[in-house]
Amino acid sequence: MSVSLLKARLIAGFLLCAALSRASAQEPSPSLKEADADYRAGVAALSRRDLNGALGDFQKVVRLAPAAEQGHSALGAVLVQLGRTSEGIRELEKALAIKPSDSSAQLNLALAYEHSGEAAKALPWFAKLEAASRTDKRPLPPYVLASYARTLAAVRQFPAAVAKMKEAIAGDPQNAESLDELGSLYAQQRDWSHAKQAFAAAIQANPDLAVAHLHLAMTLQAEGQPGVSGASGAVAELTKAWQLAPQDPVIALQLGQMLAAAGQDEQAIPILQRALELDPNSTAAAYQLGLALQRTDNSKDAIPLLQRAATADPKNAEVLTNLGMALCQAQQAKDAVPILQSAVALAPDNVTAHQNLAAAYIQLSQFDDAVTQLRAALKLSPDAPQLHYNLGLALKMKDDAADAIPELETAEKLDPSAPEPPYVLGVLYMQAGRYADAARELNISLKLRPENGDGWATLGSVDNRLDKLPEAEAALKEAIRQLPQQPDPHLTLAAVLAKENQPAEAAAERKTAAGLMRTNMNRQRAEVASNSGNSLLKSGKVDDAIAEFREALGYDPNYAEAHTGLAKALEQQGKVAEAAAEREKAEALEKASQ
Repeated sequence: MSVSLLKARLIAGFLLCAALSRASAQEPSPSLKEADADYRAGVAALSRRDLNGALGDFQKVVRLAPAAEQGHSALGAVLVQLGRTSEGIRELEKALAIKPSDSSAQLNLALAYEHSGEAAKALPWFAKLEAASRTDKRPLPPYVLASYARTLAAVRQFPAAVAKMKEAIAGDPQNAESLDELGSLYAQQRDWSHAKQAFAAAIQANPDLAVAHLHLAMTLQAEGQPGVSGASGAVAELTKAWQLAPQDPVIALQLGQMLAAAGQDEQAIPILQRALELDPNSTAAAYQLGLALQRTDNSKDAIPLLQRAATADPKNAEVLTNLGMALCQAQQAKDAVPILQSAVALAPDNVTAHQNLAAAYIQLSQFDDAVTQLRAALKLSPDAPQLHYNLGLALKMKDDAADAIPELETAEKLDPSAPEPPYVLGVLYMQAGRYADAARELNISLKLRPENGDGWATLGSVDNRLDKLPEAEAALKEAIRQLPQQPDPHLTLAAVLAKENQPAEAAAERKTAAGLMRTNMNRQRAEVASNSGNSLLKSGKVDDAIAEFREALGYDPNYAEAHTGLAKALEQQGKVAEAAAEREKAEALEKASQ
């Protein structure tokens, strides 16, 4: 209620001295005269939009003339305006106890109840006001009708609420807020068509009404019109809302969620980060940002956000499931297991929870536990190819090829487009000596995913076993192209070339393999020495660390991590120039490897 409306209502409803003198047929007492003066002062304060001044004046009126309903009515209305709704309601109730027919108090009390969420208490007063307006043949003002509509909606009387909001709009056709509220009433009934029309009308009435763009976006999303790449649609409307209200955390959160749901995590992340900056206490923003970071392989930053969501809602199985998966992705399976166990206990029918718990068990080499979880998941979703594949893989890891093969065969049958099941089947068939079956499955997998150097190497070995020498040679050369630092394909190719009576070529491949084996061995030694150097450096043993880093570079001068470690150690000795040279070498090697 505006101050001007409040002032008009008070002036129309009150001449305190006259009212009380008529009631008593006596000259007003000094206290009543003072109350009348205070009342007029309160009205004057309202004209200056001085609510606090008016409050003080009306409090004096109530103290001086407690039997005057007008004082309680005025004080209650001002208290409501100041946000002290419960106090205002008490004063308005006092006014109506003195004079039940006080229409101003009835209206203010109805509005106060609606504003404070006490719809059931507000409805009878709105009904009385409506009945009186019909008797007097004076329609209720649009703002009252809008409040009446909100009250009806709160008690889920949606058709009546829509009718009242339409009445409000008829009295004020360009009121964008009322049009937006009408759209929200339709949306609550999932009447998307009418909701969309109402929100569009609100935007036409006020193109800068951010909330109407937000609501239209949510309606379009509900209709399945995300419009990520188009000029129109939900994302476009939500983006417009955010441009109009860049400090609104709700709009930022909704836009981030919508982009993430459309697979646009890279675009969603900075917006969700902004939503969290605007509302640091928002668990929803933290959770959605955590999910987006997790999906973009940034589990390190995702985990604390997901932990925050889990702390806020420890009984939410979905949150726990996602947190557990993030921990697995960060190789923290030991921490993930109890969280995922809780998720399974809370939602035993959640397939993903079982699947993620199985993944954690596999990381911990608890294959029997993983198999148990995957079989539980398959009972819930028996035709899920990924579950059959995961179970087959877990069984393979526990050396149970007999049970693994049927699961992998089922996975391949359910999803012939997936390259993983035939690849693992090929490996198992090869290990079982079923070389023809292995070759068939490996060829299927490599047609689906040619960039699999290990797969080509395995196929080369199988074709060699089958004496399909040209095929073996071709497969092994492709493996070497994809895995130039691996010695094994060269050794197998050497064996194939020897069978093909190409001794010189075979000898060259063996020589290459020997060189790679020496290089790989030296790299492993360099890695061990560098790790030792880093540990010594952390312990403050700088001289010993330098010795380890130099030994690492003796094994492999191109090991960038050793140059970096040596640079750090030299810096601690104050050898800035030498350290800079080592750091430059490391950066050059890292750049060359990219």
